[in-house]
Amino acid sequence: MKVFLVAGARPNFMKIAPIYRASLLHDTVDCNIVHTGQHYDHAMSASFFKDLDIPEPSFHLEAGSGSHAVQTAKIMVAFEEVCLKEKPDLVMVVGDVNSTLACSIVAKKLQIKVAHVEAGLRSFDLAMPEEINRMVTDAISDYFFVTEESGVTNLTMEGKPAESIHLVGHVMIDNLLHQVGRLEKEDASGLSTYALKKEKGSYCFMTLHRPSNVDCRDTFGRIASALNEIAAEKPIFFPVHPRTKKMMEELGIELSDNIVQLPPLGFRDSLYLWKDAAAVLTDSGGLQEETTALGIPCVTIRENTERPITVDIGTNVLAGTGKDAIIAAYRESLEKCSKARVPALWDGKASERIWEVVVKGVKGLKG
Repeated sequence: MKVFLVAGARPNFMKIAPIYRASLLHDTVDCNIVHTGQHYDHAMSASFFKDLDIPEPSFHLEAGSGSHAVQTAKIMVAFEEVCLKEKPDLVMVVGDVNSTLACSIVAKKLQIKVAHVEAGLRSFDLAMPEEINRMVTDAISDYFFVTEESGVTNLTMEGKPAESIHLVGHVMIDNLLHQVGRLEKEDASGLSTYALKKEKGSYCFMTLHRPSNVDCRDTFGRIASALNEIAAEKPIFFPVHPRTKKMMEELGIELSDNIVQLPPLGFRDSLYLWKDAAAVLTDSGGLQEETTALGIPCVTIRENTERPITVDIGTNVLAGTGKDAIIAAYRESLEKCSKARVPALWDGKASERIWEVVVKGVKGLKG
């Protein structure tokens, strides 16, 4: 069974890495990594793939950047050519980026089965491009691999057949636990964040990049004011996304000296900081889940979340974007942490469960 495992940007590779590694346990599976090139990233060198314990991609589509329409179209054209030549039996996509949408559409039109990992997540906010990608991908997928119960509920309400919905846990947590285990065994002094962490002691960690947060001066200004107040109590490490840096300059947003601005970090350098943070403040989807898995207090600076289990039983507090609300959410997150639980099946074995389902269904793929 030839399987194409699709990734479009660096965070996607964190998700496909454990899936690829688990595929090696099945001698009937020929798993090929496809890199769409949705985001060019100079840091994705040979050492990047080595750190993830996966080979370099078998196929590079080199789609590049552009508007949503342009980028999606480039990926579709390039992926169709590869599929026609290689004839995979199954295309497996992860998450909710443009590559997820583009490759699932191409596969389905070529009568190739589609598996969506992280299926069923919903923010119910159609202003988010990711929400549209999630909904369309789920509309045409054959296998739905779900991270939390809300995903099962959403897919069931949308009329998906129960036998196609599989609650397997979270591959992002598979990768997280794998990497934490490696960090605990290795000498971390070579990491770029080692000296900073040693110097500061107790600290918070932050990521902020969503257009809805950083493109409007009023919104960004309220967020910055809250962060500056929190930083007066405890320093915040802030790897600054290029988009956020650009908007800070354009909008004249000023951050406290206690907010230590860092360049964008690789996964391991970033993990080395936030895994021991007093709290994480973020607008990222992935960090909401990863902090819950490791029991780290998390404040999500958004009006909604497609990962409600992190709020319901995990360490996450949904803050919104108001100054007072963010500060209150920060305080709540510190108290909530002691009562939080890790969701069922977030045990580092989601990828193994995925392949168990796929391999059992191989006769259906060939039929």
